[in-house]
Amino acid sequence: MNETVRTFVAVLLPDAVKQRIGVFLEDVIRMRADVKWVKPDNIHITLKFLGDVDNHKIGEVSACVQEAVRPFVRFTIGIAGTGMFPNDRRPSVLWIAVREGAETLIQMAGCMDSALARVGFQKERRPFSPHLTIGRVRSSKRIEDTVTFMQKSEWNAGSFEADAVAVMKSDLRPAGALYTPLATIKLQG
Repeated sequence: MNETVRTFVAVLLPDAVKQRIGVFLEDVIRMRADVKWVKPDNIHITLKFLGDVDNHKIGEVSACVQEAVRPFVRFTIGIAGTGMFPNDRRPSVLWIAVREGAETLIQMAGCMDSALARVGFQKERRPFSPHLTIGRVRSSKRIEDTVTFMQKSEWNAGSFEADAVAVMKSDLRPAGALYTPLATIKLQG
């Protein structure tokens, strides 16, 4: 019997950026909306969610990711501002925006999508939108106040140099997801 691993590919954040996001989250959480918040240590930029992957295919996935990011060099990612999916009237996901480096992330995600499609992973139907998920809305309770607060916030987490992409394992647990890097692929430069 094959074991499967819940897998995604991401750009991980340095601790200093996670700490700044944590301070912002403390303010947002005070609005007391019915939202399942992401722990600051788990916040990242997902490039591709793969779902349950057979254990024996993880090496192949890592090789595809390495191939996809080969043309890319280290680059700066600036994180500032907020948003909601699908919109601010009926939000289901609350996120932090990528301001600088978004175009590079879009290109990288496209290369990754193509490389992984060649080994059987479905291509994305929607265009890639670089963001950092901070919460999933459970009900509309107090969500208007939270949306207003986020929209008025001129919050900025600063920038960092993205120097690697990681193939990640996600263990879903009652206390929240536990993420473990399975492979880290360094960018050139």
